[in-house]
Amino acid sequence: MIESLIAIVLLLVLSGLFSGSETALTAASRPLMMELEKGGHKRARTVNRLLKTREQLIGTILLGNNLVNILASSLATSVLIAAFGETGVVYATAGMTVLVLIFAEILPKTYALTHTNTMALAVAPIMRALTWLFWPVTRVIQGLVQVMLKVFKADAGQEKTAAHALAELRGAIELHTAEADGDGPSGRTVRRERAMLKSVLDLADVEVGEIMVHRSNLVMIDADLPASEIVEQVLNSPYTRIPLWRDRMDNIVGVLHVKALLRAVQAYTGNLDEMDVVGLAAPPWFIPDTTTLLHQLQAFRERREHFAMVVDEYGTIMGVVTLEDILEEIVGDISDEHDIQVAGVRTQPDGSYVIAGDVTIRDLNREFEWNLPDDVANTLAGLILHEARRIPEAGQSYRFHGFRFEVLKRVRNRITSIRVVPG
Repeated sequence: MIESLIAIVLLLVLSGLFSGSETALTAASRPLMMELEKGGHKRARTVNRLLKTREQLIGTILLGNNLVNILASSLATSVLIAAFGETGVVYATAGMTVLVLIFAEILPKTYALTHTNTMALAVAPIMRALTWLFWPVTRVIQGLVQVMLKVFKADAGQEKTAAHALAELRGAIELHTAEADGDGPSGRTVRRERAMLKSVLDLADVEVGEIMVHRSNLVMIDADLPASEIVEQVLNSPYTRIPLWRDRMDNIVGVLHVKALLRAVQAYTGNLDEMDVVGLAAPPWFIPDTTTLLHQLQAFRERREHFAMVVDEYGTIMGVVTLEDILEEIVGDISDEHDIQVAGVRTQPDGSYVIAGDVTIRDLNREFEWNLPDDVANTLAGLILHEARRIPEAGQSYRFHGFRFEVLKRVRNRITSIRVVPG
């Protein structure tokens, strides 16, 4: 009898090992294990190999777990029948249910959830040996399962699409960064990093028309002006590349680089107004406004250029996009000593925000983690026009998407200033 009790205890320990191993190995961090394997960690390599054959691993664990549980229950029933007769079956059922539930299921799985990666590395060699040992049996079981699934016309091997993989990656970013989120410095750092990671994933979905510098804000120079006046306008501009137009502003004849102009001015010995400025300009590069940021980023790298003119389907100039614009979509605004600082967003003491109408919705969502829709309009003013279905007057208020919007100022048909109150 004592031997049977010792055997039952050992079988419960084995059952707990199988249950904990299942939880630890299936919940182990794949990125961490890959990084550890690159560093030469042998057990991490074992974990990755087990996870590559997940069906065989799960089959081995379930097979071993059921074997020890059934054997432990059988021994307990035999011992208690010998001690109490037929009522021993009831005692064995009740007792083993409690013991298996606590010591072979809840306790090991709870420990595995709180020490996932550590336990996964610890049990990996054991599970690898058992997987090899039980391989013939698990293969037969898997074969029977596949046959049954085919009989019932169930899809056992649904292929993961790119959309599913992308959604999973987004969820992983939200899950892991939310754990360290907060109001302190570390929380702000986490929010910035989360915004950067999500922005990288959005590059294939965002078009250059959504982030370009609109033509109303462009600095362009008439190519027919005297060279001395062109030089003066270039020096007064904060930009290093400036489009040149002739006859009409949609007729771009070149893109003038400040460095090329200054070199030519330094080397020129004649009358400055006689210098051919257009000859110094690079040919303009036109791209459609529907080009995605990912495609444009690759095009910038391939052409080794940083500047492109954005046109619509009719060939009309809509604006410009630069390499810096795309990088800012990932890391946020990049300001240097030559940038013009525009107070697009001002936080008010009452918790509201006074925002310029041309501030993009994507920037607001990224900065404040709002969820304003950016598929119907690019700017905050555009969103209000879309929702109001009219051009509102100054002083009018609207409530939608969980915010209250008050139009503070309108210049002609443009909304230039808006008060936004969350909630």
